[in-house]
Amino acid sequence: MSPPGRSAFACALAALVLCVCATAASAAGASSSKLVIEGAGDGHGVGMSQDGALGFAEHGWSYTQILGHYYTGTALGQTSASTAVKVLMGGKVHRIALETYVRGVVAAEMPASWPLAALEAQAVASRTYAITANAGGSQFNVYSDDRSQVYLGKAAETTRSNAAVAATAGQIVTYAGKPAITYFFASSGGHTESVQNSFLGSTPEPWLVGVSDPYDTGPLHHWTVTMSFASAAAHLGSLVKGSFTGIEVLKRGSSPRIISAEVLGSKGRTLTTGPELAARLGLYDAWAYFSVSGPHGTHAEPDLSGPGAEPTPAASTPPAQPAPVTGSGGVSPG
Repeated sequence: MSPPGRSAFACALAALVLCVCATAASAAGASSSKLVIEGAGDGHGVGMSQDGALGFAEHGWSYTQILGHYYTGTALGQTSASTAVKVLMGGKVHRIALETYVRGVVAAEMPASWPLAALEAQAVASRTYAITANAGGSQFNVYSDDRSQVYLGKAAETTRSNAAVAATAGQIVTYAGKPAITYFFASSGGHTESVQNSFLGSTPEPWLVGVSDPYDTGPLHHWTVTMSFASAAAHLGSLVKGSFTGIEVLKRGSSPRIISAEVLGSKGRTLTTGPELAARLGLYDAWAYFSVSGPHGTHAEPDLSGPGAEPTPAASTPPAQPAPVTGSGGVSPG
């Protein structure tokens, strides 16, 4: 007969060994797990997709039709020939005539080999953005880099891009008779996003709503990023409580870019936004779906954003060509 208590001790010891083994196995599994991110698009997703504009131009759309598609309910107005823009370069503010400035932007923002309709749409969008942006308050309107739009000056100008600027001289996008800020970006992944869902906290604007973008087929129309859990945790930093275990999406926009999500950790959850996730993980866009790949296969992470969400861009029917955007007369930049 065993001494009193020995059987209980043996059982407890065996349970402890099993627990340690299970924990070790779990840790080993977590260390070998990878976060797989399938996404679409390149940029913030608001306004005109440059790759999409290329596609529309290749399908015969004019620049006025392209602008009318991306900036809902807008018209074309005319700004004064004497308008100038203040550009921050090298730590100083430079006052540059608007048309001179736009020539240096279009050549930097879009390949000169693209169809003229795309270059013309870019010229109008860049001109409008310049007079509606307020990056530096009273000090300057725009940065000379992609914090606003890229300006490379006369050295970047080409014959074709200058022709597009000349063909649209003074033209700006307006909504209800006023200049309408015209955000643009590289690639939509097949659908643009409403401004309040991408620039979180901003006021919804009727001309900056998500629209189908069927001809966006650029190199980042669809992409996949894979990283280890350790790398993901390092990138997410303070968003991870305890050990990183995954990401749960809570809400998406119309595109469907992520609006809100939770970073999951062994010691709790942290609420975050789609733009912050994209920035921390180094993603091209907030249009992203998460899966975990491990020893036992790959499974999708929890996604509470609603039914119908797909990890790849959904096919969309090309819209009928709209009527050209009409003019609205002279408009002061304000």
